[in-house]
Amino acid sequence: MPDDLSYDAPGATHVDELTWASAPPGYRRHEGSSLLGHGEDLWDQASSAVLQWGVKTRSGFEVSLGSPDGLRVAPGQDRVLVARLGPWTLREPVRVVEVIDEPDRCGFSYGTRRGHPVSGEEAFIVRRAPDGGVWLTLRSLTRPGEGWWRIVFPLALVAQYGYRARYRRALRAA
Repeated sequence: MPDDLSYDAPGATHVDELTWASAPPGYRRHEGSSLLGHGEDLWDQASSAVLQWGVKTRSGFEVSLGSPDGLRVAPGQDRVLVARLGPWTLREPVRVVEVIDEPDRCGFSYGTRRGHPVSGEEAFIVRRAPDGGVWLTLRSLTRPGEGWWRIVFPLALVAQYGYRARYRRALRAA
């Protein structure tokens, strides 16, 4: 596995591909797209937000900076996502593995680093269709994390399902 990533397939969510054709075996694969709305203003806001970690921060996560480069996503950038679940704090180390920033398509993917509750990759892609529709596509590859995280993997899948709904709402309200 590369460096301290906790999985062996960096870039496997292929943010550069409009259609996600293949995924490595051994992971739970998810891809879903939803219409956020229409219009230039929504596109400007959603595309800017997704490239500034807005899909995560507007969904209740904190994003540790760890460096002076601000919240703009960049390949190779290490971050720690912090989720608060009642009295508990969950820290999720991640690395940005791919970024796309084109006139009608933008987004990024991050891979899990050692210490993350699950192992895999998650991608957030915003696209503007020819009819002015603004779409969010979520892609993920997930398998159990290392050590005792394997025991709570079913709970992580439930949480993941709930956060996907939050991600859609976060950018819809952009």
